[in-house]
Amino acid sequence: MRGLQLAAALSFVATTATAANIFVVGGKPDDPFWAVVKRGAEDAGKVVEAQGGSVTWLGPQNYDNLGNDAAELIRQAISQGADAVVGPDWVPEAMEPAFEAVTAAGIPLIIYNAGDLETAERLGAMNYIGSDPYDSGFAAGKYFADNDLKDGVCLNTLPGVANVEAFCKGMTEGIEENGGKGDVLPLPATSFGSSTAVAQALKGYLLKNPTVNAVFTVGNVDTTSASSGIMQAGKTGRVQVCGMNIDPSILENIKSGNQLCAIDQQGYLMGYLSVSILNAKVNFGMEVPTKEILTGPAVIDKANVDVTLEGVEAGVR
Repeated sequence: MRGLQLAAALSFVATTATAANIFVVGGKPDDPFWAVVKRGAEDAGKVVEAQGGSVTWLGPQNYDNLGNDAAELIRQAISQGADAVVGPDWVPEAMEPAFEAVTAAGIPLIIYNAGDLETAERLGAMNYIGSDPYDSGFAAGKYFADNDLKDGVCLNTLPGVANVEAFCKGMTEGIEENGGKGDVLPLPATSFGSSTAVAQALKGYLLKNPTVNAVFTVGNVDTTSASSGIMQAGKTGRVQVCGMNIDPSILENIKSGNQLCAIDQQGYLMGYLSVSILNAKVNFGMEVPTKEILTGPAVIDKANVDVTLEGVEAGVR
């Protein structure tokens, strides 16, 4: 009897709630970091779907023209009847007019991954959910300095993208404020995810700057490429890598000592919390009073790599 009562109650919720059609703008689904964010959004979407709604993921084909392409995806969400929108403020000058169109239409909006609370409030969004990009970079720079690596460089493979610029600024200031020096090596956006381009560029930089002993990368694909560049420069063991985001190979490299650390933004929570909060807003008028919900940064090193691997095996880290 109790099971029948529960089923009836769930049916009542599903038929009386306002179905929320939520559109999530994010990165390429085959990008390892964004695949985890997408998993979080889809897991939260199971509740959305049980209540008659839907979650639609919109991502660019590549990152070559990121700001304009993402702005078009936001406008596409509006034209397809979105009841709520989630998106990162990657390139403000290109994307913010599209976000303003969302809120002007009375559509609830959450900014996630790239941006901050000030940006969210200025755009009329409900909240910002994500890791603070500057703090993420700063944590890496401080970690380098604390481990006696005081000459670092940030590989910026997406120049002009707001959160990536903040990653690099945070790293350089984190290492400098702790007695070291930092630099930024900007590369064309087409080099993001290109193992050959990143490895060759870093090899050349390290040969011209022989005192550099720490490399910070802005994504897990670039982290693997950086390790290759270090090897090609003949500096394995003398130059250490810490990078944004994680995947199984990166965690195994940390465990074996081939990589110093990684900075986890906990992307699963970005997707899961954003969709869940917007669903509650559309269906029931609920709002979370905590403004700016931070999901990171979390430093992953040998001390906590095993438990992190368990999360990766579950598909949530």
